[in-house]
Amino acid sequence: MRHLLMATVMLPLALGQAGGTLAQSVSPAFQDNASEAERKAGNSQANAELFYMIQQLQGEVRRLQGRVEEQRNLIDRLTKQSRDRYIDLDQRILKLSEKVSEAPATSSASSKSAADSAETEDSGVKTRIYRQPTDKERTDYQKIQTLIHQEKNYDQAINGLYDFIDEYEEGDLTVNAYYWLGEVYLVEEQLEQARQAFTIVATRYGDHRKAPDAVYKLGVTLDRLGDKEQARGRMQTVIRDYPNTSAAELAQKYLDSNNG
Repeated sequence: MRHLLMATVMLPLALGQAGGTLAQSVSPAFQDNASEAERKAGNSQANAELFYMIQQLQGEVRRLQGRVEEQRNLIDRLTKQSRDRYIDLDQRILKLSEKVSEAPATSSASSKSAADSAETEDSGVKTRIYRQPTDKERTDYQKIQTLIHQEKNYDQAINGLYDFIDEYEEGDLTVNAYYWLGEVYLVEEQLEQARQAFTIVATRYGDHRKAPDAVYKLGVTLDRLGDKEQARGRMQTVIRDYPNTSAAELAQKYLDSNNG
C-alpha cells in the first residue's frame, strides 16, 4: 500500500520534468523555423519591389527610345525638306538663267531708274509694281527678322524664309525674303546657297529696291568662293546700274582695295 502511494506521487513529478525537457528541446527548432519564414517573406517582398523598379526603368527606357525615334524622324524630314528646297531653288535659278539668256538686254538707263523705288516715280520709267504685303504677311516677315537680328537663330530663320517664300509668292516682301536668305546663308558660310539666293534677286528682281544690295553681296560671295574675276564684274555692275546707292559706294571701295 505504501509503495503504491509513493508511485502515485512520483509519477506526476516525473511526467512534469519530462514535459519541461521536451518543451525546451522543441522550442528552439520552432523559433528557427519562424525566423526562416520571416526571412523568406522579407526576401520575397524585396524581390517584388526590385521587379517593380526594373519594370519602371524598362518602361522609361522604352519611352526615351520612342522620343529618340521621333527626333530622328523629325531630323530626317527636315533634312529631306532642306534637300528638296535646295533642289527646287537650283531648278528655279536654272530656269531663270535660261529666261535671262533668251531675253533681250535691258538698257542701263532703265536699270538705273529702277534701282531706287523713290526715284522711279520721278523718272517716269515704267517698272514692275510689286504686290504690297498684307498685315499677316508683315507680321510673319517681322518674326523672321527677329529670328535673324535679335535671336540669331539662323537655322529657324532659314526655314521661316523658305516657308514665307512658298506662302507669299511674287510680293514686295518676297524679294526681301530671298535677299535675307542669301544674307543668312552668307553668315553661315554656306556660300553656294548664298550665291543662288542673291542671284535670284539680282537677275529676276533687278528693279527691286533690294537689287543693288543683292548684286553687291553676290560679288562678296563670289569673292569668298575664290572667283575674283566674277566678283569684280558684279561690283562694276553695281556701280554702273545702281549709281548713287550705298551698294555702289561699297562696290567702289571693294574695287579700290583690290586694284592690285
